[in-house]
Amino acid sequence: MGHDAFMDPFGRKTHFLLYEICILAIGSCGAVTVTVPNKVILGTAGLPLLLPANYTTGTKDQNIQITWTFQSPSSGSMLLVTAINNTLTPDMEHGHRFFLSPPSASLLINPVELRDDGEYTLKVTVSGEKVASASRQLTVLVNVPVSKPVVRSDPAWGAVEYVDNATFTCTVNKGTKVIYQWLKDGKPLKPSSRHIFSSDNKMLFISPVLKDDLSNYTCVARNPISMNESEPIAPNIYYGPYDLMVKSEPRFQVREGVFAAGKGEPVWFKCSANSNPPNVYSWFQKDDNKTTPIQWGPVLKIRSEKVPEKVDYMCCVYNNITGKREETQFTFILSATEEQEPPMDDYGIYEFVAVPESAELQQVRPEKISTVYDIIRVPDVHTTVYEVICHSPKTS
Repeated sequence: MGHDAFMDPFGRKTHFLLYEICILAIGSCGAVTVTVPNKVILGTAGLPLLLPANYTTGTKDQNIQITWTFQSPSSGSMLLVTAINNTLTPDMEHGHRFFLSPPSASLLINPVELRDDGEYTLKVTVSGEKVASASRQLTVLVNVPVSKPVVRSDPAWGAVEYVDNATFTCTVNKGTKVIYQWLKDGKPLKPSSRHIFSSDNKMLFISPVLKDDLSNYTCVARNPISMNESEPIAPNIYYGPYDLMVKSEPRFQVREGVFAAGKGEPVWFKCSANSNPPNVYSWFQKDDNKTTPIQWGPVLKIRSEKVPEKVDYMCCVYNNITGKREETQFTFILSATEEQEPPMDDYGIYEFVAVPESAELQQVRPEKISTVYDIIRVPDVHTTVYEVICHSPKTS
């Protein structure tokens, strides 16, 4: 629009409205364009922070003004720094931390502080034949890195399965805008009927505790600029006894719950069950509907020559924290061995007699058999039969 158009009130007002819409909508109006690579900039408290920005103009001979302003709910709106034709005019109150190096439009904050969290506006104005300006806004989020989280367990002494609850609390000494997450054995822990999180996720409640909760728990604390994970913590859960069993050497086991050994052989039995704290073990011998305590401890050692031919034993386990007990019973049998001596009736003088018989093997006459050792019959190639006759000494 020409100069004459500005002289016309209606035309001048219409042009002004279009010019303002151009600034707000696209950040450029022919003569100047402002660009920023990111609309959100993350800053770490105590470190330098650069707000990068660029601008271009459409004419050569002109005056350029660069202005940075800041606005936040706590501080309101304030001017930070202004530069006109490469001449810097810092704000007297804030200029010691905000730096501008014309013709660059980038703003350096050194060091950035938590109070610098807010909205920053860059405005570039060009005056020559015409006056034009454009602006861009940036959001700065300033944070303190999170320190290593520490997890505390309550109760510290431990919790009884199916009876007690457990609470884990995650805390950090440093950090802003912290978000908390819980991991179980390195995997995210999801809410359930027994696993409940506080509104800020700093606390984990387990109600009631079970043996399955015996795992490594860690807390992850993060914010937009950092992340840290706690050392793993495992809750102390008292449970059991579970999976009670008695075992011995495989050669002694006849079948499930039955063991056998020869007379004089030493035999051991070991009783075991899964429990926290470790079980108290006691052994009992059952005989004629009578139960007799015989030993404490997980291992029972016996000498087979000192026990009856058949005896029942019982192992009892007890957890003195959970108050639960379990017991299992097994049978021990004294078996015959090859070392046993033959009966006294088998002593005597044995005589081998060859008896000529037919080719067919015939039975020994019953009247000549006194014991099982009376007969050893080995037919040779000539079908000769040999008889062994025992002459037992007469007993007085």
